[in-house]
Amino acid sequence: MTASANRALTVAVLGTTQTLSWGSSYYLPAILATPIAAEFGLSRAAIFGVFSGALLLTALLGPAAGRAIDSRGGRDVLAVSNAVFAIGLVLMGLAPGPLVFGLAWALMGVGMAMGLYDAAFATLAGLYGKDARSSITGITLIAGFASTVGWPATALMEAEWGWRGACFGWAALHLLLGLPLNRFLIPRVPPPEKAVASSAAAPESKPPRLRDMALLAFVLATAGFSASALGAHLPGLLQAAGATAAAAVAAGALLGPAQVGARILEFGFLRKVSPLVSARIAASLHPIAVAVLLAGGAPMAAAFVLIHGAGNGMLTITRGTLPLALFGPVGYGRRQGIITAPARAAQALAPYGFGLMVDAQGAQALWLTAALGAAAVAALFVLRAR
Repeated sequence: MTASANRALTVAVLGTTQTLSWGSSYYLPAILATPIAAEFGLSRAAIFGVFSGALLLTALLGPAAGRAIDSRGGRDVLAVSNAVFAIGLVLMGLAPGPLVFGLAWALMGVGMAMGLYDAAFATLAGLYGKDARSSITGITLIAGFASTVGWPATALMEAEWGWRGACFGWAALHLLLGLPLNRFLIPRVPPPEKAVASSAAAPESKPPRLRDMALLAFVLATAGFSASALGAHLPGLLQAAGATAAAAVAAGALLGPAQVGARILEFGFLRKVSPLVSARIAASLHPIAVAVLLAGGAPMAAAFVLIHGAGNGMLTITRGTLPLALFGPVGYGRRQGIITAPARAAQALAPYGFGLMVDAQGAQALWLTAALGAAAVAALFVLRAR
């Protein structure tokens, strides 16, 4: 098999296993929160509170997971993540009450630290160095459909087997599909530091400046906050802006296609553009979308979703490619864990915090995310690629 074919296979495998990992973890509560809350006598908010706690644990463990990928390569770490996900899902399905349910989500938090995008990006950085950009874009194109696949699959399993059976079904997929794919079809490579040191493609080993890492962490945190906040409250925000319930749902359905469309644009037209320039374009789109919606009201709901979705789709790629362009592939995993920890924490806290603002101010709450987006654009103009 040629090198290009091997690389295409690796991207396809990671795209598939990322779709599985996202669908069975991050997107799980949206479908199962209601039946779980009903059985345990809890509110849906309590279920999502446990989920937020798992996301905070993911943020704390991210640097350690990245360090493991730096030292061992990503193949084994990703395979172990499938096992951890499976154990967490089985424990969730067996949970007799909230305490064991919370323990199950703690294990899911460990799995998410080891097995979601940042781990996959670090794996590709170790395999391909600074040439990993197109591969990172490729897996986000495939895994961009994780909610499209995951939500219906979870709903179908829950309808057939109950929420506990859905947990067992996802656990089986991790063991029978995800683990073998990650373990046997992702190439084994030397630790990234050694691979890069022995490669003529490694131009320098100058350590990144703390200021640049802090600026990038801020950019990714603002993007994570806005994406998580709107992901949780988008239909309600559109209705607050004057759209009918049906129109809000129809406009919200454009989010996924907008994200994937922007990633296709990044993969094609923008692939020769610096990741820093691409990030500036992406970060500017959300403030533009907010201005369009608040100036035009309900008739601009679809335009708002398309513009915001395009920016969000591109920023997902930026999360992997910009640290690579700014700091290089050496130590990518650990550094990625540090840089993205604030973003993961922001994603965990955003649905609740932003929900309070929406309840108090309606669509005007979007001025907060617009201001954060504008600050992110300013920060990106301070950064300079090495």
